[in-house]
Amino acid sequence: MCGIAGILGEMDRDERSRRVRVMTRALTHRGPDDEGFFDDGQASLGFRRLSVIDLETGQQPIVLTDGPIAIVLNGEIYNFRELRSELEAKGHRFRSCGDVEVVLRLFAEEGIGCLARLNGMFALALWDGREHLLHLARDRFGIKPQY
Repeated sequence: MCGIAGILGEMDRDERSRRVRVMTRALTHRGPDDEGFFDDGQASLGFRRLSVIDLETGQQPIVLTDGPIAIVLNGEIYNFRELRSELEAKGHRFRSCGDVEVVLRLFAEEGIGCLARLNGMFALALWDGREHLLHLARDRFGIKPQY
């Protein structure tokens, strides 16, 4: 299942991080295996994980430091292997084996339009620190919840 949470906005960084941790821990029932957090001073993201694929390197949030660009994703991208092959052909190197890093690197390569290329069921939050924009997206059918 997994679960994502986040806060964007004018708030003391410590308080924002504390609140995201509280929200994320409230999602423990959706992801009892692991948790992770990101805060760059403007946006905070939290993640609860139910480990299904990429058991060794599938921790989230995943962050690209040149930006920063960060992502949390609940769900599954069915065509991530094909997208990964395209990105590797363009010189991208991956640290993980799963689908979430593929979405992050695809966004870095193509921008927000990359979401139209995703085939799967997902809800995601993607923070683009370069542009100071938070993108929220769900699959076309809204299978995964996002509030």
